[in-house]
Amino acid sequence: MRRVIAALLCLLIGLLPLPALAAETAYGFEDGTAQGWQPRGDGVTVTATGAAAHTGTAALHVAGRTQNWHGASLPDPFEPGVLHTVTAYARLVSGGPAAVSLTVQRTPSGGETTYETVASATVTGDGWTLLSGAYTLPPSSTGVQLYAESADAGAAFYLDDITLTALTDPARTPISTGFEDGTTQGWASRGGATLAATAEAAHAGTRGLAVTGRSASWDGPAIDVFGRMAKGDKYALSVWVRGTGKLGLSIERRSGDAVSYERIVAPADAGEWTRLQGTYTLAHDADFLSVYVESADGADPFHLDDFTLAYVEPKPIETGIPALKDAVPFTLGTAFGPAETYGEHAKLLTRHFSGLTPGNDLKWDALQPAEGQFAFAQADALVGFAAARGMTVRGHTLAWHSQTPAWVFEGADKATLLARLETHVRTVVGRYKGRIAAWDVVNEVVDENRPDGLRRSPWFEIAGLDFIRTAFRVARETDPDAKLFINDYNTEFPRKREALYDLVKRLRAEGVPIDGVGHQLHLNIEQPPASHVEDTIERFAGLGVDQHVTELDVSVYTDFVSSYDPIPPGLLVAQGHRYKELFDVFRRQAGRLGSVTVWGKSDDVSWLRSFPITRPNAPLPFDDDLQAKPAYWGIADPSKLPPLVRSLEAPAAEPRVDGMRELAWDLLPDTPVARVGDVSAGWQARSSERGLYVLAEVEDASRDRSDRVTFTLGGTPYTVWRDGRHGGGFRAAARPTRDGYRVEALLPSRAADIEVEAGEAVWTGRLTFTPPVGHTTAARGEPVVDGVVDAAWARAPRVRTATRVEGASGAQARVRSLWHGDTLYVLAEVSDAELSEQPPDPWAQDSVEIFVDPGNNKTKGYDDDDGQYRISFTGRQTVGGTFDAFAVKDNLTGAARAVPGGYVVEAAIRLPTVTLRKGTLLGFDVQVNDATGAVRTGAATWNDATGRGYVDTSHWGVLRLTR
Repeated sequence: MRRVIAALLCLLIGLLPLPALAAETAYGFEDGTAQGWQPRGDGVTVTATGAAAHTGTAALHVAGRTQNWHGASLPDPFEPGVLHTVTAYARLVSGGPAAVSLTVQRTPSGGETTYETVASATVTGDGWTLLSGAYTLPPSSTGVQLYAESADAGAAFYLDDITLTALTDPARTPISTGFEDGTTQGWASRGGATLAATAEAAHAGTRGLAVTGRSASWDGPAIDVFGRMAKGDKYALSVWVRGTGKLGLSIERRSGDAVSYERIVAPADAGEWTRLQGTYTLAHDADFLSVYVESADGADPFHLDDFTLAYVEPKPIETGIPALKDAVPFTLGTAFGPAETYGEHAKLLTRHFSGLTPGNDLKWDALQPAEGQFAFAQADALVGFAAARGMTVRGHTLAWHSQTPAWVFEGADKATLLARLETHVRTVVGRYKGRIAAWDVVNEVVDENRPDGLRRSPWFEIAGLDFIRTAFRVARETDPDAKLFINDYNTEFPRKREALYDLVKRLRAEGVPIDGVGHQLHLNIEQPPASHVEDTIERFAGLGVDQHVTELDVSVYTDFVSSYDPIPPGLLVAQGHRYKELFDVFRRQAGRLGSVTVWGKSDDVSWLRSFPITRPNAPLPFDDDLQAKPAYWGIADPSKLPPLVRSLEAPAAEPRVDGMRELAWDLLPDTPVARVGDVSAGWQARSSERGLYVLAEVEDASRDRSDRVTFTLGGTPYTVWRDGRHGGGFRAAARPTRDGYRVEALLPSRAADIEVEAGEAVWTGRLTFTPPVGHTTAARGEPVVDGVVDAAWARAPRVRTATRVEGASGAQARVRSLWHGDTLYVLAEVSDAELSEQPPDPWAQDSVEIFVDPGNNKTKGYDDDDGQYRISFTGRQTVGGTFDAFAVKDNLTGAARAVPGGYVVEAAIRLPTVTLRKGTLLGFDVQVNDATGAVRTGAATWNDATGRGYVDTSHWGVLRLTR
């Protein structure tokens, strides 16, 4: 009985052959012969003809058919065990439509003859149609033939440009689909979506893939790549997409009944053509692999084009450079995953690191996705990998608000939740007793923006602090020898530092067995200063706890929206010096710091490639090819770093040179000079027609008369000693401070190149001369926030939004400020004759934006308590800030009122993270957005001329609180 079954590997299509990996056999019939093709069935004729041709001048004519299996056949075309792609073009002699198929007949050893469809398409007499598929011939098959047949038993048809490509190594042969032949080239729907090659969907060339009729976010196009990826190998994938929302690239992997979905590229905005590109390493056995495009939500149609998948030949790791683990006086660890236990990645891990942290495979969702159903296979493999190489393992993490399955909290009262927690901790810690040296028992439980400093996670909402107490108690009971840590991010910032410090102190006083504190340290190339990290380590040393750095990386971005492609080399050099500064701190604090773990060893595995947005990032010591970067040398041997030339703005001002710190200096924070030994410093510059004013604050407890600061400006050195002595030809003064001394000078030059040297601490860079820092005052007062200008505002000075950042003219505002208690009040009287809320984005509508930095930190990104507070002319309120403004989104109360010639905005902004008092300095700015119809046509600020106030606080003005 005839059996038609699916081809063994239905791939496709548009393969890019590599000479060493593919052998091609083509049949074009240009020589006037059938080129080995034979009649199949009585009465069938197979001849070369010039009556039709897809290309060239001839094709194969198949006629005389009376059965659907009649046609043209080619004997023994396949090498057993080798994947072959098969393509052909078919056309009916007349009429149609009718299905034409390419089929394999074979007889397995000891079995029945089978018939396997390789490719099929609906064909007409009006034009040529592509048939394409793939096939692997099983060994021990006899009577093998590839034949063309048609469901219309009497149809005569032509065949042309038949190509059989043997892929001797399918996992090394790239895939490329461009849809130029008018077919879907092996892409199929994952659900009910309709796929079609259309001109409208073309990114390059004349066609792309249109995806319509989707039923859900996951329903869309997928391409089978089983057999095209080898375990342990790395592949680069790229596809261009366009739609109305966010689109991403993922892979579905199956092994038996187990199904996994892994993200290759996180969903990104695709309103215009957007390239999704990433890498994937197959780290598991699989019997099904499919790459697919999905949306973040919704089921809107989208377009896809120019997909490629290609094997990435690994570069050998560098063996002639120092091992990082030998260059530091503490355990040096890294996060890792299954894909990194193969090939060059595994070699890099083993050579440079002495500790490993499974990045995701010990988290709750990986270990216990359903209640009572534990899945340890992958975690066992990772722990075993480390043990086999004598490397310590850090367990991350037992209780966290993220990556915890919903069932843990569903229907749970306090007793139920704590029972589930106890079961999980006993089971997991017990399984790895004696094999995992340290556990992050609880992760990210602090929220410094809460009055009590505690995150309102489901854990806390249901169980309060008892979930922390229970997790530590059970972990200690289960493995008394494991070190137990509380782990959190942003501990280098003073408010978070103190909130965590207070919690640890309280719980340890209760007897909760917290052995140590983990500092994640997800930093960027500029913020926060390395001194903040050192302050944190020294602060917690007073509690007598172990301390580990647990998740170190250094982003090349200072904000959450910028993107470089490629990343400028100068940023990588700056990153190397940043790593140097940090590891200087770690080495100085080695007596208090037992371990430093980087969150990934090489850029290709960094989570920062998709967080907070999808963008190129390079935050780790080794690059995508596992080669050492400047970041590596910043750890291993800073003398190998290229020199770093920094930059600093010198705003216009003329402070008194008396060694005192006055307002002109306090408007900006000091620029740090990295600590060397026991000496550190910060400095600033102000520009004037008279020369360059400089100020340096030096921390140096030695009180040695020879202590000095040297400013080398334009090649000329100017030295000021700690006791006030200085060379001739310039004015200078010095004064002692609590921790050292301060020097101030007016240097008789406006050169741009400068070096500042305090002891062995050195800062080298170039100055940019800028306008004065704008500053104004806010009087104390408490108005009624109703959009009406009441009497309280009479005491407040006015400033104008006269700095145009978009458009040559447009709306402006007169702005006044007051303060009372913990609240800043702002009044903006806007002149704007035409008001519109038609633009879809709130920042494009007629509105007022108020920027507030409670700490006046002047950073190139937002801190958690920095806010962008927007009120439109109708009173619509929106708030911008870090992570969707989670820490500041509830701080704004406002009102708006239309008046002749414009509108009035009145705002009350709570600032709970600072104490407002006379003399407090706030980073502050105001921007007026001007819309005309459906677009923004202008914008004006009070101080910041960069137009980047929405991501960068460094150019905001300053608001000083007065009585």
